[in-house]
Amino acid sequence: MNTTASVAVDANPDSRNARLSRFFASSLRGIGNFFAGIALLFFLWWLTIFIVTLSPENSHFEDFGIGVAFTILPELWGDGTIPDALTTSGYRLGMGMGIAILLGVPIGITMGRVATFKKLTNVPFQFLRMVSPLSWEPIAVIVFLEWDHAIIFLISIASVWPVVFSTSAGLEKVDPNWFKVARNLGASKLDMLTKIILPAIAFDMLTGVRLSLGVAWIVLIPAEFLGVTSGFGFAIQDARESMSYDTLMAMIMMIGAVGYVLDSICVILIKKYAWTKK
Repeated sequence: MNTTASVAVDANPDSRNARLSRFFASSLRGIGNFFAGIALLFFLWWLTIFIVTLSPENSHFEDFGIGVAFTILPELWGDGTIPDALTTSGYRLGMGMGIAILLGVPIGITMGRVATFKKLTNVPFQFLRMVSPLSWEPIAVIVFLEWDHAIIFLISIASVWPVVFSTSAGLEKVDPNWFKVARNLGASKLDMLTKIILPAIAFDMLTGVRLSLGVAWIVLIPAEFLGVTSGFGFAIQDARESMSYDTLMAMIMMIGAVGYVLDSICVILIKKYAWTKK
């Protein structure tokens, strides 16, 4: 009878309308909060420049204002500066994150499943994790013949650790009885991986990827300051040296916008594949 009642409630048009109303109300609140936050950020930006430039001695700071940054954005897009930076920085970020995920997930799963491996690697991994990624730059320049490869290495070494430790922590929370039941039912190692481990750790693993992406995006920009002639970091360095402060602020705005979009994609994936939220 409970099942029949549930079906009847689900089939009730009023119930569906209520769910749709809540969905649209939630969506509108989210959109409103987004634009309110952006408006607050831009207002504080404008207010800061306005106060600073009240003194005639600081009039040159007007080029750091939000108005000039927005004005020059179409020009930077039209001359290829922004598209080129998106392409080259995106390639380096994608390759570095890909390597970090391909290495980090298997290592994290091994740490979560094999206690001896975790005990042996915990100290070395924690030691390497605490080394600043940019500290590896002189070594990367010597080892790798191309700057692109050196930058990809820096991104990988910076972003692999959140994936490793988040994946390991997620697997440690899985009930060991799941594996016993799966073995009793004749599950192969591939079945254990695809049907139990990966779905169970999806939330923690994707959370680690999100953290790694933030670290990688932060490391990428200063890594592009030297040795390359493309990317967001190079564009900022070039704008600073040519004293094109309007371009500098426009590129900073683009870096923040791209980073926000990438983080939002990770949040969507976490909500979609996290079984703990269902």
